[in-house]
Amino acid sequence: MPLFFSSNLIIGRAAVNAVEPWTLAFLRWTLAFLMLLPFATRGIKQHSRLFRQHWDMIAIMGFLGMWICGAGVYFALRYTSATNGTLIYTSSPVLILLLEWIFRGRRIVPREIIGIVLAIAGVVTIVVKGSLSVLLGLDLNAGDIVFAFAALSWAVYSVLLKRPEFMGVPTLSLFAVLAFAGAVTLLPFTIWEIAETRRFPVSLPAWSSIAGIALISSVLAFSCFQYGVKVLGPATTGVFMYLLPPYGVMMAVLFLGEELHFYHLTGFVLIMAGLVLATAPKALFRRIRVRTY
Repeated sequence: MPLFFSSNLIIGRAAVNAVEPWTLAFLRWTLAFLMLLPFATRGIKQHSRLFRQHWDMIAIMGFLGMWICGAGVYFALRYTSATNGTLIYTSSPVLILLLEWIFRGRRIVPREIIGIVLAIAGVVTIVVKGSLSVLLGLDLNAGDIVFAFAALSWAVYSVLLKRPEFMGVPTLSLFAVLAFAGAVTLLPFTIWEIAETRRFPVSLPAWSSIAGIALISSVLAFSCFQYGVKVLGPATTGVFMYLLPPYGVMMAVLFLGEELHFYHLTGFVLIMAGLVLATAPKALFRRIRVRTY
């Protein structure tokens, strides 16, 4: 499962030189929708009235989760590394916690506050490359900034996904509708992009990358996550998501030839420590406390 999720930035980083960002994102979510449709049609029909009533929220979620976290991410990969993107994007669960605290009044404990601070510090460390002069001079990489914004966008998308009106909708049906909404929001920008650049993927490697992102990074990753939640429970499945950074960084080094720097290691340690503190099940800390005594 972590391998499937991590593959998006790796395949995307390899594809962005051959396929324009909006075109890549549009084709990804269009293909994902078509792949999901045979399994989602029944649920879509059953909840069609609900989808029509909340079309505006679905459009917003499609924009946040598929436009910004799709085309925005592929745009960012033209300016920064998949390693940076993977580590920055990993902060999303902590941002979800922060948003639920701010807007939903979720109770937050000191351990979670420390985790949020550590994770954000890790993101800042990566964005400024561990250099105070970069921070003070605001000499920041545009791709890193877009990734930070995409992580926040994904957090907002995830919070909206928990709205009560969507709780009774089958997960594959809701995902298919959101994929369709994302493709619709991307369509006008894709048409403009193709008209401006006069580029459309025609080569086998380009379409292999697009198909890989649609199948592996979208359909399989999501399906495995949902299956894991059903069989193992959300807490146990969530632990597997901690493997995203090592998988993503390892693939970036092996397949893309990216270099690791000390600030990557520092940022990784801070983000992972923050994630564990902020999102690990409370039962885990109870066991640690009991064993300590």
